[in-house]
Amino acid sequence: MKRILYTTLSILMGMQLTAQDANTGDRKSNEILERLTARTESYKTIEVEFVYKMENTDAGIDEQTEGKLMVMGDKYRLNIAGQTVISDGATLWTYIEDAEEVQINSLEDAEESISPNKLLSSYSEDYRSKYIGEEFLYGTTAYVIDLTPIEGKSYYKVRLIIDKEKDQLLDATIFDKNGSTYSYVIRKFTPNVDVPESTFTFDKSEFPDADVIDMR
Repeated sequence: MKRILYTTLSILMGMQLTAQDANTGDRKSNEILERLTARTESYKTIEVEFVYKMENTDAGIDEQTEGKLMVMGDKYRLNIAGQTVISDGATLWTYIEDAEEVQINSLEDAEESISPNKLLSSYSEDYRSKYIGEEFLYGTTAYVIDLTPIEGKSYYKVRLIIDKEKDQLLDATIFDKNGSTYSYVIRKFTPNVDVPESTFTFDKSEFPDADVIDMR
């Protein structure tokens, strides 16, 4: 579950979408993803408010929660479902509210890390993209693109909905092999927000009662 959560967020951040060679995606999808990447990387900071949805019809699951993501280059801060995940580009701090603890990991070693650099360098080797078409979604004309993992994953497809006019991600949905879908629907996307560097470093005073567990 957590792995899928972070995989989807990496796509939401826009940093995993980079140019592919001719063997890993069709020309139309490549061009769209290149524009999305260029637009996203042109921003100094990004603030995203989104809704995370988990659905499994057979199991009777239909859940959703709201979240917020701040990004500055390789640094990010995520708040969702009682967790705060902070990275300064080298270290990963995860605060778990229910457990009242903070786990510290090296970003390089963290199995579920969403480091933009790592994802940027591995994308063209890990996925094939396919242009599905245009649809009117979320009040605008949008591109629909499917990403298929080249090697075995717990999911078989990621569907991206991209605003045609703004070159901006609107929705990312992972289709899991167990019949579940995990979606992020972006409610608000604000580029170039004025945010201090301290946002992306752990401050113990924010979580005074939490146990700190260094797992490096």
